[in-house]
Amino acid sequence: MTAFDPVTLTGKYVVLEPLSHAHHDELVDAVRDGELWKLWYTSVPAPDEMRDEIDRRLALQEQGSMLPFTTRLIDPSTGAPGAVIGMTTYMNIDAETPRVEIGSTWNAQSVHGRGTNPDSKLLLLRHAFEVLGCPAVEFRTHWHNLQSREAIARLGARQDGVLRNHSRSRDGALRDTVVFSILAQEWPAVRNGLEWRLAKRR
Repeated sequence: MTAFDPVTLTGKYVVLEPLSHAHHDELVDAVRDGELWKLWYTSVPAPDEMRDEIDRRLALQEQGSMLPFTTRLIDPSTGAPGAVIGMTTYMNIDAETPRVEIGSTWNAQSVHGRGTNPDSKLLLLRHAFEVLGCPAVEFRTHWHNLQSREAIARLGARQDGVLRNHSRSRDGALRDTVVFSILAQEWPAVRNGLEWRLAKRR
């Protein structure tokens, strides 16, 4: 059985810190950057919902089904910590296999395209495959979230299929969910691709 214990993961552009209530005010500032909660196909918490969202994620951590992180920007030249820019998680944890889904992720709009997403995914995937020993890692997103689908495909994940009428969005509308995965044997090539993308940004 694999222990999914809170851990800090440090990369080139971001550090993933175990989520805590102390992050609340910084997360509220981050989510106001781009007002991403207004996009109907996302599940990003609004500023006044942030405390409840932190509580929800920490409760799932207590139950063993989620390992939530706060994403903090770092200066790649000095390694100095900077502003909080979002959240991400290991979710739907199957500790016996072990297998995880990387999801419930959002980043402030101003950092989109600045290398923070591939850096974050490299950290999470490396830990999942090389430390936790996962044979597969999964990603899921809304059918209409084309930006997310394209970003997942760029990681090197393959689309497994579409779950039609899979769940309901906050407004009650039924959602089609696109499922992607990366297998352990595919990880070396995916890792090389992510490292190459990040090296290009020097």
